[in-house]
Amino acid sequence: MKIVFAGTPEFAVPSLVALHAAGHEIFVLTQPDRPQGRKGVLMPSPVKAEAEKLGLNVVQPARLKEDYSALKAFGAELMVTCAYGQILTQEVLDLFPKGVWNVHASLLPAYRGAAPIARAVIGGERETGITVMKTELGLDTGDMLLQRPLAIENNDTAGTLTQKLARLGAEMICEGLELLERGDYKLTKQGEGFVCRKVARTQADFSRPAAEVSSLIRGLSPAPLCYGVIGGMTLNFYMAEAVDTESVEQFGTVIEASPKRGFVVKCGEGAVRISSVQPAGGKVMSDRDFCNGRKICGGMKFEQPVL
Repeated sequence: MKIVFAGTPEFAVPSLVALHAAGHEIFVLTQPDRPQGRKGVLMPSPVKAEAEKLGLNVVQPARLKEDYSALKAFGAELMVTCAYGQILTQEVLDLFPKGVWNVHASLLPAYRGAAPIARAVIGGERETGITVMKTELGLDTGDMLLQRPLAIENNDTAGTLTQKLARLGAEMICEGLELLERGDYKLTKQGEGFVCRKVARTQADFSRPAAEVSSLIRGLSPAPLCYGVIGGMTLNFYMAEAVDTESVEQFGTVIEASPKRGFVVKCGEGAVRISSVQPAGGKVMSDRDFCNGRKICGGMKFEQPVL
């Protein structure tokens, strides 16, 4: 089929690659290049970089609702969106006789909106998945074409889960387009759901139960990250797990900090072992490497966030 593929982050790349490999004629729509790093060098989105490798034409309007002439000229039958990052107007939706179809990283109607992967991990969910849905003007409220679950493992971060869901999404959008080409499909209405908010860098609140603290750390990893402040140091946390403890220390207290036993902090209930950590301005390292020679020891206490 002749399709427009609209996507921007790394999550969308496997779907683009899979659709190209399936033989579809693709025109790529992505966000404009953005400045990155201290020097503000303009960098292409991951989707643009991959599209150029594949030899595909790319357009990057700053405001699609004001500039969709290139899409109209291409004359595609169908559009696939995958974390594109701009709201589509009715005028854009009407360009595609076979519809606009979105690859969404949750089991809709749960976790509509921004950051569904991070929010699922932060929320302590044991399962998420991919929904391929027909796009309408509402926010992720369209009828569903396909839906498939994926287990969230105890060691999953938002980063590792994104990779798994990206691969699943690529499989499902190819399957979905085959159904649409044959006309052999049935759409399912969504039930009532909720819209999740974007995530932001967050200071750990160790007064919370260990399971919640661990889920927050994993859900914000590898970005925008959960962090803590202790002894004048700011530490970024990349991985954590809830552990049992008999310690009666106050929450926020370091109860283990050694190369042999790792880095463990008391919580309101239980404790968390923070197994991957990064001192501000330093490199990411294991907790055991961090504790080897660092000026941190048992009995030190993390600052509480100001609420």
